[in-house]
Amino acid sequence: MIRKHAQLEMEPIYGFFYGLCRIGHQMFFRGDAAGLDTLPTEGGYIVAASHASLLDPPIVGQFLPSQVAFFARKTLWKPGIAAWWLDAVGTIPVDRDGGVSLDAIRRVLQALSAGRAVIVFPEGTRSPDGRLQSPRPGVGLLACKAQVPVVPARVFGSFEAFGKDGTLRLGTPVSVSYGRPLLPADYDVPADGKERYPRAAARIMDAIARLEAPAPTVV
Repeated sequence: MIRKHAQLEMEPIYGFFYGLCRIGHQMFFRGDAAGLDTLPTEGGYIVAASHASLLDPPIVGQFLPSQVAFFARKTLWKPGIAAWWLDAVGTIPVDRDGGVSLDAIRRVLQALSAGRAVIVFPEGTRSPDGRLQSPRPGVGLLACKAQVPVVPARVFGSFEAFGKDGTLRLGTPVSVSYGRPLLPADYDVPADGKERYPRAAARIMDAIARLEAPAPTVV
């Protein structure tokens, strides 16, 4: 459940856009959220979410009860307002193919040690058809290095609302299901050797795939 005054505990710029996203979702993409009661109540954790639309990052983040850090392609850091905004809300740059640099890992570990959640998208890029894609091993590496709970999350309706065709369909419900956190022992098996990170990523992606859409709220 989202705390009533969660925005007051966030950095001002992040809190402003957090509130803006919540208002926008309620106005144009009103949907439901399930599993919020299973989120960790203390300490940092990773949210690993499906990715089919540019709407996914703000919608996944706006249901969480505290400030989070996001990943974004480093090519988005263009001179001007874009770079300023990405830095202002604490976004972490990654390679377009989902590769995770040492600097990105360091920044993620710093955010987690500060008790924040970090949202990652195991597929690395948006789905071209709305269906789940194979995960990149980078998310497995990140989770195994961090050794924190990983919350699987699946977004429903975002591809229909704003898919890769670029057509924005206001009024399309977009909902999110958050699964029970995976503990390190659930996804990390060091005995996997060279396959440790790809298999960890696959276990996380399997947990995402098992999630079902939230039951619609009865008004």
